[in-house]
Amino acid sequence: MPRRGRLRVLLGAAPGVGKTFEMLSEGRRLRDEGRDVVIAIVETHERAATLAQTAGLEQVPRRRDRHRDVELTELDLDAVLDRAPEIALVDELAHTNAPGSRHAKRWQDVDELLAAGIDVITTVNVQHIDSLNAVVEKITGIEQQETIPDAVVRAADEIEVVDLAPQSLRDRLTAGLVYPAERIDAALSNYFRLGNLTALRELALLWLADEVDSALRSYRAEQGIEGTWQARERVVVTLTGGPEGETLIRRGARIAARSAGGELLAVHVTAQDGLRTAAPGALSTQRALVESLGGSYHQIVGDEIPQTLVEFAQSVDATQLVIGVSRRGRLASALTGPGIGAEIIRLSGDIDVHIVTHAAAGRRGALPRITGGALGWRRQVLGFVVALTGGPLLSWLLYSMRSPESITSDVLAYQLLVVVVALIGGIRPALFAAVLSGLTLDFLFVAPLFTVTIAHPLHAIALSLYVIIAVLVSLIVDQAARRARAAKRASAEAELLAAVAGNVLRGDNALLALVTRTREAFGLAGVRLLSPAGEVIAIDGEPVQGRPAVTIPVGPDAAPAALLELHGSELDAPERRLLDAIVAQIAAAIEHTDLRTAAREAESMAETDQVRTALLSALSHDLRRPLASAVAAIGGLRTAGTLSSADRDELLATADESLASLSALLTDLLDVSRVQAGVLAVSLSPTDADDVVLAALDELELGPADVELALDPALPAVQADPVLLRRVVVNVLANAVRHAPADVPVIVSTSRLGERAEIRIVDRGAGVAVDRQDAIFHPFQRLGDTDNATGLGLGLALSRGFTEGMGGTLTPEDTPGGGLTMVIALPIVAAGTDAGDSTDERRHA
Repeated sequence: MPRRGRLRVLLGAAPGVGKTFEMLSEGRRLRDEGRDVVIAIVETHERAATLAQTAGLEQVPRRRDRHRDVELTELDLDAVLDRAPEIALVDELAHTNAPGSRHAKRWQDVDELLAAGIDVITTVNVQHIDSLNAVVEKITGIEQQETIPDAVVRAADEIEVVDLAPQSLRDRLTAGLVYPAERIDAALSNYFRLGNLTALRELALLWLADEVDSALRSYRAEQGIEGTWQARERVVVTLTGGPEGETLIRRGARIAARSAGGELLAVHVTAQDGLRTAAPGALSTQRALVESLGGSYHQIVGDEIPQTLVEFAQSVDATQLVIGVSRRGRLASALTGPGIGAEIIRLSGDIDVHIVTHAAAGRRGALPRITGGALGWRRQVLGFVVALTGGPLLSWLLYSMRSPESITSDVLAYQLLVVVVALIGGIRPALFAAVLSGLTLDFLFVAPLFTVTIAHPLHAIALSLYVIIAVLVSLIVDQAARRARAAKRASAEAELLAAVAGNVLRGDNALLALVTRTREAFGLAGVRLLSPAGEVIAIDGEPVQGRPAVTIPVGPDAAPAALLELHGSELDAPERRLLDAIVAQIAAAIEHTDLRTAAREAESMAETDQVRTALLSALSHDLRRPLASAVAAIGGLRTAGTLSSADRDELLATADESLASLSALLTDLLDVSRVQAGVLAVSLSPTDADDVVLAALDELELGPADVELALDPALPAVQADPVLLRRVVVNVLANAVRHAPADVPVIVSTSRLGERAEIRIVDRGAGVAVDRQDAIFHPFQRLGDTDNATGLGLGLALSRGFTEGMGGTLTPEDTPGGGLTMVIALPIVAAGTDAGDSTDERRHA
């Protein structure tokens, strides 16, 4: 049985990148090395450079078939098998064979060649890969009929991307190196748009990266390599089913998005016995969120959560691991150890671990208070507990080991207990422990035993020193705790002021953010910001019923800009000082908001003034001309007795033309005012774009010498107002004809792109610079035209307004080789929609 041949696939992002050229070049190189190479089939598409590469290479004649009186040529599989070359060059792997062929697809022919021991070099475009077909259709709007299973390409021994920068490919198209001249404009305007090519190129590179990654994993498995090779960024987010899951997922998605090709994986660990449960509804919601962000969800089984998570992360070559901060309290942490997070960090090795805080771990609390004891009541209670439990245990231990010589060690042991209690609970538990341990020491270890009797003055002095030492240690602990609390408060205040300053700089939502931060910082029940008239500007929380609120003026006391109303506990002096700083920031935010409002009003007034100035300028030129002509003509008619019949007819024609021009100009002015005011009435219905184009040509009296048509007869009806759409086409077409060279016709084409139809009007005139293309849609803009016969410069402004009112777009593009292309894009009527159902009376706003 012969060995199976090797398959080498040349993968391209789009037609024209050079796959066939590269395949033939490789065949020539292998032939020069003495290898037996033949061309089984090649599609040159009449490209001169590709055709030149076939010179000197043996070609197997094609098989010729007739189907429906049309001669088709295909790969002659039997002829290639009989020739039995060492290497066969087979172009277009995804090609569908002609009816009657042995196999339906060319890749099946290639599989038979490989089975015969023949090596094959072939080509395929990314849009033909089955799993990517739907994605490509969304990008380009074109459904690919010829596809190839992913497994066929993945089974190749070598996959090589033939890459070409998108702009370089467009330059090749413009130069006529890919398609004939009559197809260049349509190709550049549809499939070969710069954005489409960029997306397809990324798709091809990412698909190949996945293949390389799969090969890398296989290699590591075969070689027994367990370490992580961080060839690409993979972020694993751990989910417990708790409310913090959404926060962790979004954080992980941001980390993955920082690098091109980053992957997001979410994982939940379930116990083998099924006893460790999570909220299924929360996990379902979080799974949907992961998938909406382009990630994948995984549920694994394991009793040791840290080890299971780390093993999963290592198995997928993760580079980042995102976990949430523990939701356990301090007491639970003290009793049960550091928790899962610390264990994951210990086991993670070279995987970076991110511990993310979240709302479930405790909201950002209020500012620490300096008033009251430096140590909280919990620490004091814990100190008393240690004194009450540690004292009897220590007494039992020391009494069971007592001897006449052990009195010194007994005293030091009780002293150590007092110091420990002081460190934990401060002065009150320390004094309690000192007195209790002193009495216990005297009762159990100082003669006479079992009596609380101070028989010698030195014993009283020792007990006093014992208590003094406890007090001194307690004071030191208390002072340290007080300083730590002060430092913590200072840090919190600095954080608050930084957040406040940032909120002011951010602008629009600053007032609400400041009010919310004020309530959180001071632990208030509610905060409201009121205008001087009592209107609520911003509110957070709820007012406390039955308790008076503290009202603080914002701004000068004589004329405050607002009033800050606080509901809740009283504020101490340090908090009032910090509140004054916040109030100053609120005043600055209000002033900033007022300035922004004033700036917007001034900008609006400036735009209105600019339009008014342009209108007056246009009226002084464009309206005066037809008005003056009409007045002169009518004045001449008043002397009809001295005019000949020919002169009279000429004056009537002049008056009629001038008044018609004046009426058209006034109609345009009224239409543009309606568009700008948002009250343009639009009546949508299914409309044949081709009929509208032909009607526009009749209106403008344009013939084949003026316009070249390329209309798509299969184009579905568009959702449009036929009257407005006709005016749009007339305006744009008249503009194109006016600027096109006299001997070069304007091209008008219709085509479908996804769910939208496009009417493209192409001229070969001087074109418009990219930085000025938006300006042509402004009212009263004629881009240097000084001939007042061209009108007010409202045609394109009206056209864009009408198009957007119909739910479409009107965009300019550069015509390859020079000129301007105007693209009118409108939604296509959904299949099965009746005319009556799709009619929509609305106003453009």
